[in-house]
Amino acid sequence: MLQPSDHVVIVGAGFGGWRLVEALRRDGYDGAITLLGEETYAPYDRPPLSKHVLAGKWDVERATLATPERLAASNVTLRLGVRAIGLDIEANSVELEDGSRIDGTHIVIATGARARRLPFSADDEILTLRNRDDELRMRHELKRLDEGGVVAVIGGGFIGAEVATQLKSRGFVPIVLEAALRPLIGVLGPDVSSWLEHLAADAQIELRNDQRIRDVERDADEFVIRFDDADDLRAALVVVGAGALPNFEWLEGSGLTLDNGVVVDENLLAREHIAAIGDVARFSWPNVMGEELVRIEHWEVANVHANALAHYWMTGEGAAALMVPYFWSDQYGKKIQMLGHARPDDDVVRVSGSPEEGKWLALYSRGGVVTGIVTLSQPRALMLSKHLLESPSTLEGALSDAPWTR
Repeated sequence: MLQPSDHVVIVGAGFGGWRLVEALRRDGYDGAITLLGEETYAPYDRPPLSKHVLAGKWDVERATLATPERLAASNVTLRLGVRAIGLDIEANSVELEDGSRIDGTHIVIATGARARRLPFSADDEILTLRNRDDELRMRHELKRLDEGGVVAVIGGGFIGAEVATQLKSRGFVPIVLEAALRPLIGVLGPDVSSWLEHLAADAQIELRNDQRIRDVERDADEFVIRFDDADDLRAALVVVGAGALPNFEWLEGSGLTLDNGVVVDENLLAREHIAAIGDVARFSWPNVMGEELVRIEHWEVANVHANALAHYWMTGEGAAALMVPYFWSDQYGKKIQMLGHARPDDDVVRVSGSPEEGKWLALYSRGGVVTGIVTLSQPRALMLSKHLLESPSTLEGALSDAPWTR
């Protein structure tokens, strides 16, 4: 258990890192906490950047989590604009790029993930939207763009679709370029992705699937997207939404197990006094199908991790209930929500609604056991069905019970 004499050093001042600060204080820890952040901004929430902020509905400051009042109440030492470059797991010491070191009794790795870049000629001038600096740069570029300007959005997944939606609402002309046969087919599977494919057209946004982009080049005041098998496309701006990469390279040589993230156990520990949470953690996840090693880039997973780690370090007690991952995406005027962590090749059956109605709910299953629930604009029905993933539920029993109809 954590003692007042301990010092918790959290590397990563994003959502997960800040939630851990709050959880530790809420659970009664009154020792020292140091929160290290590579960005120069106080901890903030990322999802609003591609939703409310890009739409112009929120000022970016509204996404701040660690307000001056909350910082004062948390009694945390906040060091911003410092990048961690190494970890001594024997001394529990973090090495920083400026040459200094921070020693603690407990270290938490919460360095999250970064936007994936693509090897295009004009990469330095292509936009992404992952953090506040990205948002600031995009805001600046959009200010110089005339209404009706064409913006090429490379990637039709969650971020790409959200960006295209907000660009359309601001009077620009987004063209979404997706490499797969359909957006989200590799995440949600062929059936569900087919039920969502019409959303872009319904929102009067052009979506081009199965795109083979050879390069993106800068030509005077515009970009030229060159394809292997199609005519060039010219655009005033280019935004890439091609997923994310976990930030764990700085831990190479530390002695921790690294494999598509920092490998931790069911209590989020990589070593007795070293933990990892959120996007960077590859964790042992007990679920309705047993247990598997996963890394899940969901806002809710980082939140659950922060609370679970604080509780474990304060009480020695592990999680009492199965964690049910949750994510959502607001795109093309609709809300996609999902519970669980189903595989794209799991069986899927739509149990209510239809694509034509613009709302539906579907169940994923594997071996007859429900592994996930996905909905389009059916938030209440989704939450009524959550218990199907809190303990093993058969598909037959779920169809009989039909909790989504209550």
